[in-house]
Amino acid sequence: MARRPLPRILSSGSASITRSREFARTAADNATDVLQPLITITRGLRLLAGAGRQKWAATPKDKRGPTLFLVAACVLAFALMPYGGLIALVTVMGAAAWAGRERTPVKTGPDEAETARLRSLYEALVPYFSVADDPAPLFSHGGDWEKAFSGYEFDGDGRLTRLQVAYPAYFTDSEAASRARIERLLHAKSGRGREYHFAWDEEGNELVMSVLGALPTSIGAQRFVTAPGETVLGFTDGGSVQRTVPVHDGDATRDAPPVVWRTGARSTEPHLLVIGQPGSGTTTLMRSIALQALQHGDVLIVEGSGTGEYACLSGRDGVLAVECGLAGALATLEWAAHETERRLIAANRARQAGHPVPDDIKRPLWILLDRPGVLGHLAATDGRPDPQELLQVPLRHGRAANVTVVLTDQFDGLDTLGETVRTHCRARVVLGHCSREQVESVLGTEPHTTPAADVPPGRGYARLGTGPVLRLQVPATPDPYDEATGEAERQAVLGLLPERQAPTVEAAVPTAPGVPEPVLPRSMAVAVDGMAVTD
Repeated sequence: MARRPLPRILSSGSASITRSREFARTAADNATDVLQPLITITRGLRLLAGAGRQKWAATPKDKRGPTLFLVAACVLAFALMPYGGLIALVTVMGAAAWAGRERTPVKTGPDEAETARLRSLYEALVPYFSVADDPAPLFSHGGDWEKAFSGYEFDGDGRLTRLQVAYPAYFTDSEAASRARIERLLHAKSGRGREYHFAWDEEGNELVMSVLGALPTSIGAQRFVTAPGETVLGFTDGGSVQRTVPVHDGDATRDAPPVVWRTGARSTEPHLLVIGQPGSGTTTLMRSIALQALQHGDVLIVEGSGTGEYACLSGRDGVLAVECGLAGALATLEWAAHETERRLIAANRARQAGHPVPDDIKRPLWILLDRPGVLGHLAATDGRPDPQELLQVPLRHGRAANVTVVLTDQFDGLDTLGETVRTHCRARVVLGHCSREQVESVLGTEPHTTPAADVPPGRGYARLGTGPVLRLQVPATPDPYDEATGEAERQAVLGLLPERQAPTVEAAVPTAPGVPEPVLPRSMAVAVDGMAVTD
């Protein structure tokens, strides 16, 4: 028996069917959009009617009569009012539209994946926050994690951004090693690759872990709004300091929280020590400090590495010397020691005589020493004194003489720093990727944040005296003579450099009796018939 062919509409009309379905779907969507107000009001009327039935069912029988009388009185009042029916209709429709509006569902708790992550964290903390003889343990295997985690927040990817943990009172939160174990565990379980801040409340037995955002790296060298004696080392988190300064960040201007280091006679941290890994931005920080110091003072620069990183400052107004060799460095530091003594004696005599301190004593003198360990090794080879020995007078008496010393070195030269440097350089900065132990060896205490695995140049930590450890991002201050420097950054640094100083003739500063005459470095001045002629 021959097979009958399919109807044409079924065999060759699939395209027509598809177009018909799309047309029907489009018509339905358009009708839904047109009728959306009516749908909303209908839904609201249904919800209001249901709420009214529930309210009537919940009303006691002895109060239903007065309630019904009150409703009838309200209806009668609206009926007797001019345009009362219209007002009542508009009110009911408005209430129905408000009740029937589409609401975004509010998330009231963690979902299944977030609950599993919180339970995993809870189980991981059990060995650290529990003991065998606790009659009512807060942490126990299979226990209730909601009692221990009083607050938590997740991001869009389901990763923890904030966690508040309540721990037992017998946990040794006063010991740094115990806190470090908990911080490392939470860091590993919450996800690596981010920086976490840990706030311990020993009185309330609570720990708050929060994820920190990346510090901005787009802030470059510029004139910061600071007072004389204040130096911006970099920028930190907003909640860590109580001050902001306006900065140019790209094409915009905004307020940023700075790490301000105060120097001078009233400073408790008159000298700075910077330690970092190779390529971590220590030289960038030194250039930034030098540019800020030249606004109100004079600068001496001694570069132990001899790479010419500070060539852009050579010969500038206010830059007394830029030395790279051992002989010039020793002569420069010897002059700085004698200049410190001269300032002390001159200031003491002025105070005893009741006269104001001379202006040359008030003008700050900055001694910037990069890589002193290299110079110390060369000096030991040639049988010469260590440059750090010449820094003892500026370090010990620089605060009263308005002399500030800034030293920078790498971790491999940390052991070569003398006791005088470690004692008087109470402002400390650590730059680059380093472990918590390395940070503690320089700053004296561990940071309350987890070190990031990958950090940009100029990223690290700062601590001023006995203050807290702050995250730090140094403003970008590259070498303008480097070919790899961008044009915008080069012009920003060149715009901050002082003008080239012209050769001048000045009278030599007489020294006080009993004080050796300062030995002027060759790059600073040459003696000519009792006069000093600066290059």
